Amino acid sequence: MVVAMPKLMVAGLGNITHPLTRHSLGHIIVDTLASRLGIPLKSASGGYIGTQDVMLGDSPVSLTLYKSKSFMNISGPSIATTFRKIIPNSPSSLIVIHDSLSHRPCVLAPRLGGSANGHNGVKSIIAALGGEQGFHRFRVGIGRGDGDVADYVLGRLSKHEKEYWGTDSGDGMESVIKEITKISRR
Repeated sequence: MVVAMPKLMVAGLGNITHPLTRHSLGHIIVDTLASRLGIPLKSASGGYIGTQDVMLGDSPVSLTLYKSKSFMNISGPSIATTFRKIIPNSPSSLIVIHDSLSHRPCVLAPRLGGSANGHNGVKSIIAALGGEQGFHRFRVGIGRGDGDVADYVLGRLSKHEKEYWGTDSGDGMESVIKEITKISRR
């Protein structure tokens, strides 16, 4: 009996126009995953994409990494269109990585399904998937600053946050890969 290799798509939320900010942590993590796993990202209509068969732990996985070129709050259509081309009819094969004001900095909070919890990028994806909420979310904690929320979210990452999430050897990457590996084994 031949067992099909699991297929997963990881979509990182962010704004191309605001690199290295808390709001673009999803993009930063996708870039770091691409570097660590040797998956080249290429410009395509709507975003940057790379697909490759990789080993996660002892499991082979067909992994697609994706970053939308659209602003985060309207990135749902490009993510949904790309996802449906790669993995039709399997929402639990989509992992969305995004910033979370509700979690402390440098905390990864994985979750399957549920509401957007006020995150406009996640709302856009749910709407583009026709109300489907059964995808994975990796909520990346950024905490809350003391001032204006928009200024805080669009603020530059600290040196520690950049190292934690944006380097191949950062502890954040270990937790992201560990969670993707768990999902690939389901």
